[in-house]
Order: sequence, then C-alpha cells, then structure tokens
Amino acid sequence: MKRKIAFIHYGYSSFIKRDYVILSKHFDVTKVKYKKISDIFKILIAVVKSDITFSWFAGGHTFVAVLLSKLFRKKSIVVVGGYEVANMPEIGYGALLNPKSARRVKYVLENADKVLTVDESLKKDAIKNLGVTGKNIQTVPTGYDVEFFKPVNKKENLVLTVAYIDNNNIKRKGLETFIKAAEYLPEIKFVVVGPHLDNSIERLKSVAGCNVEFTGFVSDEELVRYYQRAKVYCQLSRYEGLPNALCEAMLCGCVPVGTRYCGIPTAIGDTGFYVPYGDPKATAETIKEALNSKKGKEARERIKKMFPIERREKELIEIINSLIR
Repeated sequence: MKRKIAFIHYGYSSFIKRDYVILSKHFDVTKVKYKKISDIFKILIAVVKSDITFSWFAGGHTFVAVLLSKLFRKKSIVVVGGYEVANMPEIGYGALLNPKSARRVKYVLENADKVLTVDESLKKDAIKNLGVTGKNIQTVPTGYDVEFFKPVNKKENLVLTVAYIDNNNIKRKGLETFIKAAEYLPEIKFVVVGPHLDNSIERLKSVAGCNVEFTGFVSDEELVRYYQRAKVYCQLSRYEGLPNALCEAMLCGCVPVGTRYCGIPTAIGDTGFYVPYGDPKATAETIKEALNSKKGKEARERIKKMFPIERREKELIEIINSLIR
C-alpha cells in the first residue's frame, strides 16, 4: 500500500507542479489548495488521512499544516523558496519585515520535521535572521527537465528576463535596471515576460524605449520558445532562492547575466557574466559582451549536470521514506 501525502500549496507554479508529479509517482498524494480561511478544514481532513504533509512556502497555510501535523502526530515537510526567510527593508522585501509573519515562519521552521531550502544561502538566512538552529534544514535544489528545456535552431540577438510584474518585484528583480540598460543598446530587442499584477506596469512602460517588449502572461510552451530564441537571459535581482527561470533559460542555451546574490551564482557559476545590482550602464556593457560570447552551451551543461529533475526526485523520496520509517 502506498503511503499517503497531503500536498499543501497556495499557488501552483511550475516548480510546485513538478514536485506534485514527482511525489505522485511514488505515493498516494492528495493535493490541497489553500486560498481562504475556510480551507483550514480541508487541510485538517487531509492531515488526518495522511502519513505526512508536504507544503510549499512557509506561509499561513504551512503554519496550519505543521500545527495540525504535530497535533495528530504526523510528519511534516516544508519547502522554503526565499521570501519567507528574507529581511530586506531596503527593497521592502521579505516575510520577516512583518513581526506576525516572522513569528509564524519561525514556528514552521522550528516545528516541521524537515525544512527544505532550494539554495544553501536560504538556510544561512534562516539561521541568521530567525535564530533557528537549522538542524532540521536541508538544501535540496529544484530540478529541471532537460528534454523539455532545450535549445533549438539559431539564437537571435534578443535579451530576456522573466518575472511577475508588481511593485515588489520592480526593485527585487531589477526590472528598472533591465529596462534602462536597453537604452544603451537601442539596436537590441529586450523582452520582459510575465503577468502584470498591478499598475506598476505603467511605471515600467513610461521609462521603456521602443526596443523593450512586455508580453504579459504566456503559456509554458510559449515561455520555452522565448528561452530558445533569446541569446542572453538576465537575472538582475537583489534577492532570489535558486532562480527557476534562470535555470530554465540556461538549459535552453541562453548566456546568463546576473548579480552575485543568493542562488544566482549557484546557478551561473563560471558559465556567464556578473553585474553590480542596480547599475544600468554596467549591465548594458556586460549584456553586449554576453551577446558576443558562446557560453550558451556551457550554461546548459552546468544546469543539466547540477540540477536534473532526477536528482530532486531521488532526494525527496529518500527524505520522505526516512521520515515515515
């Protein structure tokens, strides 16, 4: 008989979906989406019927899952993506800026049986910013399908970045830097892919030149086609976990340009180029260098070697089985 897992989530991004697919191959998985306070009852029922809970992000839904897991003597796993352990007042980012959220995150990190971070930098931030011991925290990077994300045809002189566009991400993701860098390279096409979540898109458009395109939401298949077309991918963020889009773009042969913060250098290594955060001119000069480089193949090989989906599958299964035993 397969062991039962309550898979508890808030959003359903591609990396969360990948974990659900992985776990469903090995266990009897019940997916519970938390959107409103009444969904606590759904979590309660799922916890009672499961052997273990698996929750993405240390938010309110995870607090409930871990609390109920302890109450009913079930094991719990929580995956931390980054925001939960960040404390960045200079860019207005991080759950720890709110005392109530900080207490909730600390409870989750201290009481979950296993906390998984996607990059080692997040474990360090959890210990530094929350004062937890970290003895139950383990880094398990996200994994990627190297056959789905792969280069095809010839690359174009196109520079790409991917982000949800809202007021928080403009600073954190370096979106203004990306757009202002485009001014120095008017002959090059710059593309920002991602849904527009608030009126911040108007602010970006007001400073964007005619060589900058905003696509809005695109499907997974469309996104891959952008990765495959672009020669350069930019991750100009001040804070990230292990950047999902950056890894996907590198697998598609994009030359990466990024800052040296958190999980960005973990992904890029020596296969790309680095820029200072918030410096459009230096970013433009580096992008120009990247457009003339041939590091795309190296970038793909790095992600293929370090973060295959098989690695994450193996490590998740081992962790779950060890907890259940």
